[in-house]
Amino acid sequence: MTKRDRGDDIETGTDIGVPIKLEAAIGAEIRRLRKRQDMTMAALAESAGLSQGMLSKIETGQTSPSLATLSALADALAVPISAFFGTLEQSRDVSYVPAGQGLGIDRRGTRAGHLYHLLGHSLRGDLAVEPYMITLDRESEPYEEFRHAGMEFIHMLSGRVIYRHGERLFPLGPGNSLFFDALAPHGPSKLLELPATYLSVICYGRQREG
Repeated sequence: MTKRDRGDDIETGTDIGVPIKLEAAIGAEIRRLRKRQDMTMAALAESAGLSQGMLSKIETGQTSPSLATLSALADALAVPISAFFGTLEQSRDVSYVPAGQGLGIDRRGTRAGHLYHLLGHSLRGDLAVEPYMITLDRESEPYEEFRHAGMEFIHMLSGRVIYRHGERLFPLGPGNSLFFDALAPHGPSKLLELPATYLSVICYGRQREG
């Protein structure tokens, strides 16, 4: 689970403008898929490596499951992770995140003290877009070895860092931006002024099954 176990708020707007809490929508879909397979909560929890209490909180929208937890539940239900977002299709991919909030996500950089909060999600189409708010604080460490498919855009909001992309170094302060091929090694090389926050938007092509 992520550090923020109480459930962060990402809300999805429906066509009539009524916000739906993302955790509640995901939890309801997990419960629906479980019941459709005539699986008990105990059986699903055991298969996914969770406690029944945690699964109950997830199904009732009381907590935000990490990406690893969603993956384990998807495997246990024999469905893709995207199935948990099925009921949100009607939203036409509109996500609303209240100020200062977002879904805590475990990514490789969290090991170096980089805190990720997902600010939205795309459900359909050939292009996947992942917008994150990333926070670096006194417990964070430099990490230059991020590599992943697609392109990435970074816009610095506060603090100052030296950011490496490949063999080049770029000073990033408030208002500075960087757009690059994410296959090259990249990441903050020096943390000059903390805390630091920046917006990171990752775009990549979805892999089609079959």
